[in-house]
Amino acid sequence: MVFKKRTRVDLAKKILLEHISPIERRERVPIKDANNRVLAEEIVSAIDVPDHRRAAMDGYAVRAEETTGASPSNPMLLRDGIDCVRVHTGSPVPDEMDAVVMIEDTIPAESGGMVEIRSAVHPNKHVSMVGEDVYHGDAVFECGHHLRGCDIAMLGMIGISNVQVYVRPRVAIIPTGSELVPMQSEPEIETGKIRETNGLMVGLYVKKWGGIPVYKDIVIDDPDLIEKEIRASADCDAIILCGGTSVGARDYVPGAIESLGSLLVHGVGLSPGKPAALGMIDTIGKTGDETGALPVLSLPGYPVACLIALLEFGRAAILKLARMPLMPDRLMRVRLGAKIASKIGYLTYTRVHVTGGVAHPVMTSGAGILSSVTGSNGFVVIREELEGLDEGDEVDVIWIE
Repeated sequence: MVFKKRTRVDLAKKILLEHISPIERRERVPIKDANNRVLAEEIVSAIDVPDHRRAAMDGYAVRAEETTGASPSNPMLLRDGIDCVRVHTGSPVPDEMDAVVMIEDTIPAESGGMVEIRSAVHPNKHVSMVGEDVYHGDAVFECGHHLRGCDIAMLGMIGISNVQVYVRPRVAIIPTGSELVPMQSEPEIETGKIRETNGLMVGLYVKKWGGIPVYKDIVIDDPDLIEKEIRASADCDAIILCGGTSVGARDYVPGAIESLGSLLVHGVGLSPGKPAALGMIDTIGKTGDETGALPVLSLPGYPVACLIALLEFGRAAILKLARMPLMPDRLMRVRLGAKIASKIGYLTYTRVHVTGGVAHPVMTSGAGILSSVTGSNGFVVIREELEGLDEGDEVDVIWIE
């Protein structure tokens, strides 16, 4: 497989992202459906939280000055319901009280109606003040904030039931290849045919990263049909094609992208994943006017290469479209259980299985062996300037989630 030019992964990604504009479209959704979405408005609290002084502990609300000097050996006797009032965590503190003594520092006195206070407290001890969490008028979240479960709880706490968010990007997924057949329940398929599963894998990751997968039918290796399906998918926010991206006689996808727009990159220093192509296609509005461009990613047909290229380029593209933060990978620092070879000039993903603090290589090549990924729990990524790693080297493992 020969490419006229092979682009470094970091540069290829930079070129792609420079051409992608985040989605501007917005929608209003109930907060229960807003987890993992991005706010399209600023959220300002219209109330104080809490809006009253409340007990932070189970115990007795008291006047702090009346507990001065109290201890287990010198308890203060207070009248229950008059000098002290039983409170529970979260319940209001009476206006005339300014502190709470924890229940474990009190004992009901033998004489009825009295409580022994066995610990001195200062004013506001174990009392949550008005606005301690959020004040009326506070800017709770900025526009563009990525909403998490805890953020949804805060929205509910300040009385907000619906929020405006940016819409999720719709990503067309087009599998290509005359050798492909749809997934089916029958165990036997025609000799020489392959069940199409890359599209499903890509779609599940698209959904994981905040996009909406739009699954398309298999397109055979025909340049006109590939161009037609790309054009038909231009109502989406991005297009990902699987297969037909190398430099063979039947690899028509990069040429189709170039004929419909611009081919930014074809061939990257990624192993596996070298044949990946990245481009933009022109979109036409209903009036026939050119309205802009949308990203098109052409991923290799071999499933492992497809996955690696998707992780490197698809994830970044979808997150930028969705205005989602590019979170760092989950890493674990471990020792390498065996030597790994790699080629200088390639960012190399090696499949490993981590056990007992040691990363054991599962397979260092074989872009079509999906079981090498399903039998792994992480990747060791070797930088372009290195020619392999030695047994015993400390490495960072990216967890496969």
